[in-house]
Amino acid sequence: MDVFGQLYFGFSVALQPMNLLYCFAGVLVGTLIGVLPGVGPAAALSLLLPITLYVPPVSAIILLAGITYGAMYGGSTTSILVNIPGEAASVVTCLDGYQMARQGRAGPALGIAAFGSFIAGTITIFMLIFLAPTLASWALKFGPPEYFALMVLGLSIMVYLARGSVINALIMVCFGLFLGTIGLDTMTGVPRFVYKITALMDGVGLIQVVIGLFGVSEVLLNVETAFKQEIFETKVKGLLPNREDWKRSIGPIGRGSILGFFLGIIPGMSVVIPTFVSYVIEKKLSKNPEGFGTGMIEGVAGPESANNAASTGTLVPMLSLGIPTGASTALLLGALMMHGLRPGPLLIQESPDVFWGLVASLYVGNAMLLVLNLPLIGLWVKILKIPYHFLFSLILLLCIIGSYITNNTAADVIIMAVFGLIGYLMKKLNYEAAPLVLALVLGPIMEAALRRSLVISEGGFGLFFTRPISASFLITALLILLSPLLLKKKRLREELRAGD
Repeated sequence: MDVFGQLYFGFSVALQPMNLLYCFAGVLVGTLIGVLPGVGPAAALSLLLPITLYVPPVSAIILLAGITYGAMYGGSTTSILVNIPGEAASVVTCLDGYQMARQGRAGPALGIAAFGSFIAGTITIFMLIFLAPTLASWALKFGPPEYFALMVLGLSIMVYLARGSVINALIMVCFGLFLGTIGLDTMTGVPRFVYKITALMDGVGLIQVVIGLFGVSEVLLNVETAFKQEIFETKVKGLLPNREDWKRSIGPIGRGSILGFFLGIIPGMSVVIPTFVSYVIEKKLSKNPEGFGTGMIEGVAGPESANNAASTGTLVPMLSLGIPTGASTALLLGALMMHGLRPGPLLIQESPDVFWGLVASLYVGNAMLLVLNLPLIGLWVKILKIPYHFLFSLILLLCIIGSYITNNTAADVIIMAVFGLIGYLMKKLNYEAAPLVLALVLGPIMEAALRRSLVISEGGFGLFFTRPISASFLITALLILLSPLLLKKKRLREELRAGD
C-alpha cells in the first residue's frame, strides 16, 4: 500500500464517529487551555491522561494530540486581546498582535493567526507523512546498543537546550532516571528503592508525577502570584484578512511552517524557540523592520505558523523513533505505553490504525479549529473574565480525581501531592520539569536496552563503541554535554587576553 493509500486508511479511522468526537473534544479543550493563562498543554494532558485509560488507544492518542496543537491556537487569543500569552509559544504574538488590537485591527490579527496555523498544520502534516515512515524504516536496523545510545543523545540534547543552567537540567534528568528505577526489577523481580512501601512496588506512576509537577505546582504558583487581567475593550470585527494582509502574510506563513517543523523535530527544542526565530527572520527580511512591535501583521503570521508547525514536528521522533522531544510528547508516549503499544519504528507496522489515524486526525482537527476559533472568540473573552480562584480550585479538584481514579488508592493522591510540592519548589528554583518527565518515560526503556546490550556483549561496554551508529550517537552526546564547559573556557581565555 502506498503512502496515499495508507493516508486514505487513516482518514477511514479518524472519521469514525467516536474518533471524530474525541478529536473535537481534544481541540476544544486544547483551545480553552491555550486561552487560560498559566495552565498550559502539559498540565491539561496530565489531567486527562487517566481518562484515556478507559477508551481505545486510537481515540486516546487523537484526544491528547488534539489538546497539544489546540493549545497553540488558543494561546493567540489572549496574546492579541489581553497581552498575556495563554501558552508559552504565544509570547512573541503579544508584540504585534496586541498593538494591532489597540489599532482596531484585532479581527485581522486573530484571523491571520487562525488561517496561518491551519496552513502550517496542513503543510507539516504532509511533511510528517513522508518523513516519519522513512525514519522508522531506517530505525528498524537498530539493535539494543543503538537504541540506548539514541536515548542518551536525546536526553543530552534536552539538557543542552533547556532554559537556564545545564547543570540544573542534568540534575533533573538524573532524578527522572532514578524515579524510573523504583519498583520491582523487571528481570530479577527484586524490589528497588521501595523501602517496604507497598504503593511503590509497581513504581512511581507517570500520571501522579505529571499531575503533581504540572497541575498542582501551577495552581500553587499562580495562587501566590495572582494578577488581574485587563482585556482590551474593542469590538472584534473583520476576521477575514484583506488582500493586502494576505500579501504581507503568505511569505511569513510559509517560512514559519518549514522552520517550525524542522526545529520541532529536535529533542529538547521548546516550541517557544521557533516562534522567536521566525519573528527575528521576518524582521530581518522586512523592508520596514522598525515597524515590528507597533502592529505588523507579519509579526503575527510567522510566529503563529511556526508554533503550530513545531507541535506537528515534535511528533516525528516520538512516533518514528520512540523519542519524545518535550513534556507534551513524553506524555503522549506514556499514553501509548499504558495502552500496551510500542512507540517507535514498529508502531507503524504493528498498529497502523494508531499511526495513520493520528496523522489523519491532525488534518481533521486543524479544520475543526479553524471553524471553532473564529466564531467562539466572544466566548473565550468571557471565560477570561472568570476570577482565577474559581479556575484553580477546579483544576486542583481535577488533579485529585485524576490521580485517584487510576488505581483507586489514596496513596496515589499522596504521591501527586508530594510531586506537586516538588514541582512548585522546582519552579521557584528555576529547575525545569520537562527533562525530569522525559527521563522518567525513557528511563525504563533505556535500562532494558542497556541490559540487553550487556547480555549480548557478555558484560562488556566496548559493544557500544564498536558499532558505528551507537558510537557516533554517544560521542555526539558527550560533545554536546561538554560544549558549554569548552565554550566557557574559551571565553575566559579571551577575557584574560583582552585584560592583558
